Amino acid sequence: MTTVSAQPNTYPVSFTAASLRPELARIVAQAYLDSADWKLAKALVRKNNLLQARSPASGHRMEQEMRLRLQKLTCRELEILAQATSDARQAIAWLAALKHAPIIYAFAVEVLRTKLEHLDPVLRPSDYEGFWELEVTRHPELARLTPSTKVKIRSVIMTMVREAGIMQAGDSLVFNRPVLPPDVLDAIVSDEPKWLAGFLVPDDEIKALMR
Repeated sequence: MTTVSAQPNTYPVSFTAASLRPELARIVAQAYLDSADWKLAKALVRKNNLLQARSPASGHRMEQEMRLRLQKLTCRELEILAQATSDARQAIAWLAALKHAPIIYAFAVEVLRTKLEHLDPVLRPSDYEGFWELEVTRHPELARLTPSTKVKIRSVIMTMVREAGIMQAGDSLVFNRPVLPPDVLDAIVSDEPKWLAGFLVPDDEIKALMR
């Protein structure tokens, strides 16, 4: 199944403009489904401040980031985000982030899933630091980011992991594999099963779902 809108291959860090915020992502998804046009949806969300931003500038940044993520989703995934239960919306919002920002997908798969495979469900500061150092070798442009941007990236990723239900709220560093609602699982399998790795699903289970 094709996505709603294809985007060029990039390594964005603009996701720091907003965490998952499933309730806001739902609003943007519904605006698109109502209009069937991303430009019209953009105008509707911004004109009416549907994201309840404190200023036009912050509202525009948030809307743009949400829109870029949601454009990666299939129509079925957008429908779930707009109309399904809160658990399903949470999962689809995480899926959109995984699709849009490769660094988030890489962190989920290479750090969180790998640690679970080794029966180590605790995320330590050294885990993220080692991951970041590896990412810099693969994407040298990350080394040019300011210290404040690097801190922001880490903070937003951690917030997203908690919003996705992978890590417990608060100061706990314990994480677990999230439970996927059946409709979300079906939508991802129909789209591209590889994204299940971002939900910490092992490769053998993913292969079984593809049969």
